[in-house]
Amino acid sequence: MGQCGITSSKTVLVFLNLIFWAAAGILCYIGAYVFITYDDYDHFFEDVYTLIPAVVIIAVGTLLFIIGLIGCCATIRESSCGLTTFAVILLLVFVTEVVVVVLGYIYRARVEDEVNQSIETVYNEYNGTNTDAPSRAIDYVQRQLHCCGIHNYSDWRKTRWFKESRNNSVPVSCCKPNVSNCTGTMSRPGDLYPEGCEALVVKKLKEIMMYVIWAALTFAAIQMLGMLCACVVLCRRGHDPAYELLVTGATYA
Repeated sequence: MGQCGITSSKTVLVFLNLIFWAAAGILCYIGAYVFITYDDYDHFFEDVYTLIPAVVIIAVGTLLFIIGLIGCCATIRESSCGLTTFAVILLLVFVTEVVVVVLGYIYRARVEDEVNQSIETVYNEYNGTNTDAPSRAIDYVQRQLHCCGIHNYSDWRKTRWFKESRNNSVPVSCCKPNVSNCTGTMSRPGDLYPEGCEALVVKKLKEIMMYVIWAALTFAAIQMLGMLCACVVLCRRGHDPAYELLVTGATYA
């Protein structure tokens, strides 16, 4: 009965190590996705610490590759030292992922304040050229999120670009894609996106942060199961004579 329980724990442990390798790739992908997406919106927030959870997620993903290798080797070789190291590293990574969740919630709550403080400045820096980074950022966001202005298209009247252009128009990035020959003129508001960008940018950034939080929570739960299985194998190895005999016989064979 004891041997059967040990074998089951070892099988689960090996399976979990394979999951860790898959998880490593997924976490690195999520971290990279957050970096790439935030790069598109970085003009709308000034706090670089917002990216800390993404950095930690990538680091954890890289570490999981190593953890999976250690866990597989330790399980196959019946190494108490290897299994102990495996369990300790899993515990450290688990704590790290809990920190990621906490930081994710903290920075998720701060996203709205960050965007509110910076978005008006970014719109005032718009000059309508592709060589200008704030202009590219605004045009990209308006096209991707289907929005126009900060709260609505009328916010463009307050910008320096609108006052200098004097043509009563907004950027063509405000135009709905199904409208042909749209010039951005305010005399035809039906051609323009009705929603402002501020709320949609905040929503998008919060969604991205939630990906990080849920990824960290999911893999933290898997690591808890990995630590439990490692502890079961270690405890049975030390207290089950049948298991010691099995390991000894396998070693001599």
